[in-house]
Formats: sequence, C-alpha cells, structure tokens
Amino acid sequence: MDKIRIAVASTDGIVVNSHFGKAEKFYIYEAGEENINLVELREMKAVCISGDHNDSSLSENLKKLSDCNYLLVSRIGEIAENVAESMGIKAFEIPGIIEDSIEQIVKFVKIQKLFESSINNGHEGIMIKDASEAVTRPSPSTSG
Repeated sequence: MDKIRIAVASTDGIVVNSHFGKAEKFYIYEAGEENINLVELREMKAVCISGDHNDSSLSENLKKLSDCNYLLVSRIGEIAENVAESMGIKAFEIPGIIEDSIEQIVKFVKIQKLFESSINNGHEGIMIKDASEAVTRPSPSTSG
C-alpha cells in the first residue's frame, strides 16, 4: 500500500473531536502499511460560525488540504463532504483516538485495493441486487 495523507480535525491532537466546519486545526498524518506519522499542523479559519456557512472559506480550507487523500472528522455536513469529494478528498466520520481512527481508514484502503485488484483481474465476484437472491446454507450439524 502506498502512503496516504490524512487531515485530522482535532482540538488537542489526541482525539478526532472536531466538526469539519468548526475545526480550526488539522493535524496532517501520513500512514502506510506499518506506520502512522504526524507530518504537520495546519491552522485555518472555521467555515461555520454560529450556524452560518461561508462557501468561500469552505473552498479555501479544502484547497489547503488538497494534498490529503482523506479527511477525518467527528462530523461533516453534506455540502462540505460533497465539495471535498469533488476535490478528490474522501471524508470519514470516525471520532476517537486519532491513531485508532487512522488505522480504520488504512484497513478500508487495503480492502478497497483488494476489491479493485480482484475486479481488475477478472474476478468480479457475485453481486446481490436483492436480499431475496441471497442463498443461505445450513451450518454443519454439531450433533451426531
């Protein structure tokens, strides 16, 4: 897995505890197969002030994070998430200890790459369109 960059919204650098729109600090991490490293701290103006959103600040803040692949926040609004995604930044709402939350993203990336690799190798797997199509198999009997 290549290294990924993650912008983490946190007030203290310990836990993911900031809503994207209210965040004034983003801790930038690089994560790979076996390590997670803090690269820098970026401070910026909050996008949401007393319930009002500033679209130009939203775009400006996301541009400052455009070198990141992922955004890790406690919450993010739908508009901000869509704008981030349009800029190639995938947002995740995973509050908790920063390293634990980053590990969840790393697992997600690994699984995503496995699926992409499987599809690219012609093993598309089985797609279930409707729960009624699922086949249940009886579990092996333990008696006997």
